[in-house]
Amino acid sequence: MTRNLDPIAAYDIWPDGRVTEVTEPWPSATPSEGAGWRWLHCDRTSGAFANWAVANLPAPVRASLLQAETRPRCDAVGDGLLLTLRAINLNPGAEGEDMVALRLWVTGRLIVTTRLRRLYVIEEMRADLAEGRAPLSPGAFVARLADQMTARIEEVSLDREDATDAIEEVLLDDEPDALGTGEQEISRIARSVIKLRRHVAPQREALSRLATIDVAFLGPAERYELREVANRTQRTVEELDTTRDRLASLRAHIDSLHAWRMGRQSFVLSVAAAVFLPLGFLTGLFGVNLGGMPGEHSPYAFAVLTIGSGIIGFALWLWFRWLRWF
Repeated sequence: MTRNLDPIAAYDIWPDGRVTEVTEPWPSATPSEGAGWRWLHCDRTSGAFANWAVANLPAPVRASLLQAETRPRCDAVGDGLLLTLRAINLNPGAEGEDMVALRLWVTGRLIVTTRLRRLYVIEEMRADLAEGRAPLSPGAFVARLADQMTARIEEVSLDREDATDAIEEVLLDDEPDALGTGEQEISRIARSVIKLRRHVAPQREALSRLATIDVAFLGPAERYELREVANRTQRTVEELDTTRDRLASLRAHIDSLHAWRMGRQSFVLSVAAAVFLPLGFLTGLFGVNLGGMPGEHSPYAFAVLTIGSGIIGFALWLWFRWLRWF
């Protein structure tokens, strides 16, 4: 068994806010003497982490931290907290709504986080620690992390709402009869909203439970902040629902425009056919190659037929106008 954990990040946070990097090749699950708490951030696919988890964590905890498929959750295990949250995917070439999972095991003196793909919210937390803005307790760490994740989710939700506003303005205000305007964009935004809501809705439930769960390391200040984060997440879910409904309404509006245009074109063709039907009958009748046709030997017969056809066509046009068919 390898004795080098090689975590992505490992820190001891001291009561006065100082941060020291953990350099032990096989770090303990308890912080250094005098330190307030320890944070270990690892790649869940690492074999070394799996071995470390077997040696240092309860079976339900390591199973959760190593789990491949998961959804946002919050559960108390003994005196600790198992938490899974989703963050916006900011990795190059990725779609933001393809959210990245972060798994956490939190106790009064230890936080272990695992991930598969890079999380920029963790990079921001590491930057805070490097600049001396370390959370003084595991509860404060969790509250700050949830706040930063929710802020990014709100930004993406607002971006989808703004894009919907732009399409709605074109379709309903600027060019009410426009077709082909934003149809592909509507499908793209709708797909994004559905995927985003699929992760954010259970995260709302997890955060609501987190704000009320009975663990010693969450104080009144952290609980208040977590309640605010849960309320913001609830509002984001409602905004996503509204955006989804607006997109469905726009799609229905576009479909009705298509149906109206098809009906109008069919009506125009029907009127044209009604006008030319008697004319076609006349030209067909006079086009038969039989003896006894009137005007067969008259030099004016063609002119008379042409003028008569024009008069009949004009009379039909006037009649349709009088009937208000167009």
